[in-house]
Amino acid sequence: MSGRWQRYSEPESAAEACARYTAGLLDEAVSRQGRATFAISGGSTPKLLFERLASREVRWDRVHFFWVDERPVPPDDPQSNYRLAREHLLLPARVPPQNVHRIEGERPPEEAAQRYVEEIRDFFRLGSAELPRFDVVQCGLGVDGHTASLFPGSPLLEDRDRIAAAVYAETPRQWRVTLLPGALLAAGHTVFLVTGEDKARAVRNTFNEPYNPRRYPAQIASGDDVVWFLDQAAAGLLETPTDRDARQER
Repeated sequence: MSGRWQRYSEPESAAEACARYTAGLLDEAVSRQGRATFAISGGSTPKLLFERLASREVRWDRVHFFWVDERPVPPDDPQSNYRLAREHLLLPARVPPQNVHRIEGERPPEEAAQRYVEEIRDFFRLGSAELPRFDVVQCGLGVDGHTASLFPGSPLLEDRDRIAAAVYAETPRQWRVTLLPGALLAAGHTVFLVTGEDKARAVRNTFNEPYNPRRYPAQIASGDDVVWFLDQAAAGLLETPTDRDARQER
């Protein structure tokens, strides 16, 4: 799989590097076009990233926030991806409310997905067959290799035409609303922040196994515009060029 990856000793240093890189991309977009669009993920790992992003001197009043996926919960629920971002990034960075385009997880999943698609279409002024081009998408990685709410075996992994959809995930036994591969692939830049030993096998499979997104969904995010920020534990099963050279010399 193509795509660059960088390894850091601790989760905090990986998050700091990811924040610095992401902030640079957002500022570049604002300087170029007057605004930036940023689609963010949930889970435990982004908290580290959000806290560091909030302290950086980004023109947050020019950045519009969208979500990669969301759980079927109200915005004040502890499981809400929106709540995580609100507490650790949106409020500390003083992002204007009108710049926040959340998925309404409190609605029935199909309705929430449709409203989210309409919100995106209106904001980007898209035609019926067009996909949005987010300036930056921030993704995570599950222990099973999923990214966004695109899980192994999901037929949505083949969907390159639609923007977002409701999906029932068997493993967590929960409905989700998620951006689809077409929207993820259309992004200007994609960053992954992955930490923890429990992710090491998924990281290795994503990079080293033959391309098969139905088995390893994160493989859909490949290309030179994708950068992975990994801590030592998550990158533990990956080989660097130096590692390969040393092994071949033995």
